[in-house]
Amino acid sequence: MKQVVQNYKSGELALLDVPVPGCKPGGVLVRTAYSLISTGTELMKVSEAGMSMLGKARSRPDQVAKVVQSVATNGVPATYRKVMGKLDSYTPLGYSLCGVVEQVGDGIDDVKAGDLVACAGNEHALHAELNWVPKNLYTPVPDSLAPRHAAFGTVGSIALQGVRQGESRLGEVALVVGLGLIGQLVAQLLTASGVRVVGADPDPARCELAERLGAAACGDPASPAVESAVAELTDGHGVDQVYLAAGGGSNQPVELAARLCRDRGRVVDIGKCRLDLPWNAYYEKELDVRFSRSYGPGRYDPEYEIEGRDYPIGYVRWTERRNLACFLDLAARGRVDVEPLITRTADFDDAVETYQRLKDGELKAVAVLFRYPEQAAEDGPSADAPVVSVPVAPGGARSSAPVRAAKTPVRLAFVGAGNYATSMLLPHLAQRDGVELSTVVTTTALSAANAQRKFGFREATTDLDAVLGDTSVDAVFVVTRHSSHAELTRKALLAGKAVFVEKPLALTSEELTGVLDAVEESGNDRLQVGFNRRFAPLLQEASKRFGARTGPASLRYLVNAGRLDHGSWYLQQGTEGSRFAGEGGHFVDTASWLLGADPVSVYALAPSGNEDLQVVLGYPDGSTATISYVTTGAAGFPKETLDLVADGKVLQLDDFVRSSVYDGRKRWVSSRLPKARDKGQSAELAAFVRAVRTGGPMPVPLRSLVATTAATLAVRAALAGGAPVTLAEAR
Repeated sequence: MKQVVQNYKSGELALLDVPVPGCKPGGVLVRTAYSLISTGTELMKVSEAGMSMLGKARSRPDQVAKVVQSVATNGVPATYRKVMGKLDSYTPLGYSLCGVVEQVGDGIDDVKAGDLVACAGNEHALHAELNWVPKNLYTPVPDSLAPRHAAFGTVGSIALQGVRQGESRLGEVALVVGLGLIGQLVAQLLTASGVRVVGADPDPARCELAERLGAAACGDPASPAVESAVAELTDGHGVDQVYLAAGGGSNQPVELAARLCRDRGRVVDIGKCRLDLPWNAYYEKELDVRFSRSYGPGRYDPEYEIEGRDYPIGYVRWTERRNLACFLDLAARGRVDVEPLITRTADFDDAVETYQRLKDGELKAVAVLFRYPEQAAEDGPSADAPVVSVPVAPGGARSSAPVRAAKTPVRLAFVGAGNYATSMLLPHLAQRDGVELSTVVTTTALSAANAQRKFGFREATTDLDAVLGDTSVDAVFVVTRHSSHAELTRKALLAGKAVFVEKPLALTSEELTGVLDAVEESGNDRLQVGFNRRFAPLLQEASKRFGARTGPASLRYLVNAGRLDHGSWYLQQGTEGSRFAGEGGHFVDTASWLLGADPVSVYALAPSGNEDLQVVLGYPDGSTATISYVTTGAAGFPKETLDLVADGKVLQLDDFVRSSVYDGRKRWVSSRLPKARDKGQSAELAAFVRAVRTGGPMPVPLRSLVATTAATLAVRAALAGGAPVTLAEAR
């Protein structure tokens, strides 16, 4: 299928061939009839992509701060790979469309194949021929509403949520600053609510359009016409609300709002304009400044948007989905007229040219629609909507991996191609001799296409079964979100593949048991978990210098994990597990490798009020390892520091930059790594590929992988019980 994409590094726009997305549970697969270009939001993104690197940095200081922090934590090369990997990737465009349901996922009963729906979301309602859309981001289209008008649903919801934030009342007067697409819709919604509207925009054509659609008066914000209209309509008191629907770097909209708003009026920011509030003006009138967050309640909440958990209507009357349905109803009943807003309807095949004309200013538009090839007429979908054919691989487990000819490369498939895979794993594999990147499978079509383009995968798909059924694939890498690791690992083992799964192997003891059951059922124990730190060159060298020990050891591991950004999926503990469950296996594995044994007991303490943890591991010979996993430390302090003490010797590791060993007589200190922290990914991958190629043992014994996972999971039980947990019982 085809999808509109942009390379944020170069600014290149393309109509790219990408895999068809799969129809997952909890959503529907939609074939697009019309999608709407948001001439404000999308063109701002397109313009940013055309800037120099310095210009991009200036436009996104929040991202620059993240890069600086990443350099301090991970070093320059790793950060550079991550940043350039993100920049030099195709990103999707679009977030508002109307289309026909082609397939219905499990758990969906409110629509069926052939139904017309409006869809929302910058990850799910893209300019693409097919999109998978979760339940709370689509709604059925009323019978009387044309598909081209239903494509306005998401943008209409943004305008509607802004009006709700303004709490407008019948008979009031409102000022709408910025009469682009959002501003025009805000003006119509206010008029439909019995509010008299004054519009402000420097474009005379947009002012004329708003007046034609119901605004009382409109004019250039720099002219006296707007101020005169406000004075006449409000008897000189000022407007009740101001809606900022403008963009750009000027502070004029904010200053105009203060001048024309009445005492204790409301100012609602809907667009993305400069907000340097003139303190005296806002203070003297005690203005109420409010923000309108996109389509409404539920936005940016993954439990609502992705998992489909609705908010009770008694507590949240208007959610994203209910706003979407409300706007479609208003349009269907003629209370909002979107047809005059359509400047151009372009064929989807001309998408790149259309964007370029908009960017260059050749095409002056309020709204532009893409019409897709399958849209035969504007009054409804075809009765015989085409059906997506998704190949299904034959089942059946194999007890051993396929036999390869002596000189054939090791063929690898990747399930998942997110930041970690593309910055820390694939760069080490793409240029490795004797390795062929066979297939990449992701849930979103564009991420698969990006990985194929950058790393040279032979194929890109969204069909996992096809990969597992491909007898030419020797090993499968599972690099997805934590909640899917155990199930994907289980399936790959049953399919007879060698498996490399990023940590954690499992989030519950039941998931761990399921993986072990798959090993027993298939006879396939070719499994490696991405515990890479034991392969780090500095730690390997320090361990050799430390040498064998005769007595028990004491190990201290401080992990300055830091706070997560708001919205990080690591915070979704209900589905993705706690932070320690997701990351703690790294530190348990490192400690166990250094101590040469698996832990037999776990004790844990947690201070109240934060996510800090103290975990004490006990080992058979009396050795102990204390892992201090803290989120409240200073951001500039190293992330990982380790001390191992035994037999009159001390081993120290300073964040994989330098290591040292003291043995009482002499001191060994490593050279400081000149460029970056090497946490062992390259050596770990080399060991895994070698094991797959030769049929030799996996780099880490299965017994150790299970013990580390069990110890990590036992932390929760130890916290709940307030006493040490014996791992034999935990397993």
